[in-house]
Amino acid sequence: MKPNTLRAFNTLHTWVGLMAGWALFIAFFAGAITVFHHELHVWQNPARLEGRHATDVQVDGPAIDAFVQKLVAAHPDAAGSVYVSLPTREEPDFNAYWQDKAGAWQTMNGTRLDGDPAARNDTSLDHVTGELSAFLNALHYSLGLGINGMYFMGAISVLYGLALVSGVLLHLPRLKKDLFAVRPGRNLKRFWMDTHNVLGLFSLPFHLIFAITGAFFCLSLIMVMVFNALTFDGRLMEVVPRVFGATPEVSAAGRASPTMPAAALLAIAREHGGERFTPEAIRFQRYGDANAVAEVRGDSTRALGNGGAVGIHAAANAPDAGKLIANQTAGARDTNHMLYSAMFALHYGTYGDLAMRMVYLLAGLAGAFLFYSGNLLWIETRRRTRQAEQPRVHRLLAQATVGVCIGTCIGVALCFPAALLWPDQAVSRVFWPAFAACIAWALVRHPARAAIELLWVAALAALGVPLANGILTGDHLFVAALNGRWAVAGFDIGAIALAAGFAALARATQRRARGGPVESVWALRSAQTLQPPLPQTEDRRNPASL
Repeated sequence: MKPNTLRAFNTLHTWVGLMAGWALFIAFFAGAITVFHHELHVWQNPARLEGRHATDVQVDGPAIDAFVQKLVAAHPDAAGSVYVSLPTREEPDFNAYWQDKAGAWQTMNGTRLDGDPAARNDTSLDHVTGELSAFLNALHYSLGLGINGMYFMGAISVLYGLALVSGVLLHLPRLKKDLFAVRPGRNLKRFWMDTHNVLGLFSLPFHLIFAITGAFFCLSLIMVMVFNALTFDGRLMEVVPRVFGATPEVSAAGRASPTMPAAALLAIAREHGGERFTPEAIRFQRYGDANAVAEVRGDSTRALGNGGAVGIHAAANAPDAGKLIANQTAGARDTNHMLYSAMFALHYGTYGDLAMRMVYLLAGLAGAFLFYSGNLLWIETRRRTRQAEQPRVHRLLAQATVGVCIGTCIGVALCFPAALLWPDQAVSRVFWPAFAACIAWALVRHPARAAIELLWVAALAALGVPLANGILTGDHLFVAALNGRWAVAGFDIGAIALAAGFAALARATQRRARGGPVESVWALRSAQTLQPPLPQTEDRRNPASL
C-alpha cells in the first residue's frame, strides 16, 4: 500500500476515533453490563431488602385472564393494545404496558393493581425507566438522552464503522508481524500501542457486529421515514409493525366478544413454536372485541434469532377463533423477521448461554479500554519531545478523556448501591451528578493527578457494590454463592475484579507520571529543565571560530 494511502487511513482512523471515542466508551461500558439485563433485575429487586428471594414461578392461564380483565376494567385504554409480561423467577409479577389516547406509555403490575385506588391509578413509567437495568440500557443506546441521543449514537455507530475499516486497512501491511506483539518494558507507549492493536484485531468480529447492528437499531426509524417518502409512496409505515411482530395492527369491530382463555392461546403458541419455544409475554389487541388478536412472544433455545412470536385470532365466538395469523418463531419465520431477530440477538448476545454472554461482557469492556487507550495514544504520539510547553489542546483532551471515561465508571458503580438505598428513585439522580463532578475535577486538576485520583475513587466505588449488597440485604458474596444465587454473587465478583483493575491502572498511571518522559502531559515532574540551549553553529569563515 502506498505511503500516502496509509497516511490517509491513519488520519481517518485517528480523527474518527477521537470524535466518537467518548460516546463509544460510555456505550460499551454500560452495554457490557447490560448483557446481564435479566440478572440486574434479580440484584436490584427490592424484595431482597426484606430477606425474600426469587423462587420458581408457575403461571397458569386463569391467573393471566384475571389480571388482564382487572386491568382493562381499571384502565379501558389498555384494551386497544396491551403487552403483558408473564411472571418469571427474576420478576415474579405481571407487568403490563400500553398507550393512552394521547399516545403516552403507561404501565401497571399485579401488586399495584391489587392495591388501593391510588396504587391502581399510578400508571407512570418513572419507576420502570429509573431502575438500574433500564437506565444502563438507555445509557448504552442513547447515552441516557432519549430519542435525540439514540439518533446521535446511530451517527456515532457509522463513524465507528469507518474507524474499524480504516484501522484494519492501516494494520494489514504489518498484521503478520505484529499480531501477537505485546512488548512490555520501559517503553510504556509501545506497550499501550501493542495492547490497543491486539485487542482491536482479536475483537474485530464483535466490533463489526456492534457497529452494523448499532447503526441499524438507532437509525432504523429515520431510514424507514426516508424510504417511506422516496420509494414507497407513504405506504411503508403501515406495514412496519409486521416486521417486528406476528400480528398486524387491527381495528375494533365495535361488537363485544369474549377473548379466548390465555391457557388456550399459550397451548396454540407452544404447538406451533415447537418444544424449544417458551412463552414470555402476550400482546392483546382489541381485548373483548370481535376483532381481537393475540401475539404470544417468547424465546427459542439453540437458535441465533432466539426471539419470536406466534399470532392468533383470539375472539372466542368468531369463526376463525384460534386460527394462526403468523408463526414468526425460529425455523418458521420469514426472511424479514429472521434478519431482524438475528441482528438483535447478535447485538445483545441473547442467543448464547452464560459462556457466550461472558465473552460479550469481556468484549464490551475491552472495547471501552480501546477507546480510552486510543485517546491517550493520540495525545502521547503528538508529544513534542524536549519541550516544556505542550499544546494546550493536548492537556484539555487528556483532562476530558479522564473525566468522561473514568467518570462513567464511577457513576455506574455508584448506581448499584443507589438502587438498593433508594429503590423508588431513579438511579440517574446519582449517576449524572457523579459524572459531572468527575469531569469538573478532571478539568481543574493536572491530567495525571486527576487520572490517579479518579481511578482510586473508581476502585472504591466498585468495592461499594458488594459492600452495599452485604450491608443492606445480608445477601453478601459468600451467602449468595453458597445458596446458588449466582445472579447476585456474579455482580459482586465482577465489581471486585473491576476494583482490582482500577487500582492496577492507578498504580501504572502513577509510575508513568513519575518515571516517564517529563515533557508529557502525563508527567508530574517539571519539564522546564528540558528547554534545549540555542544550537552552536560553526562559522567557518571566521577564524575565531576555529
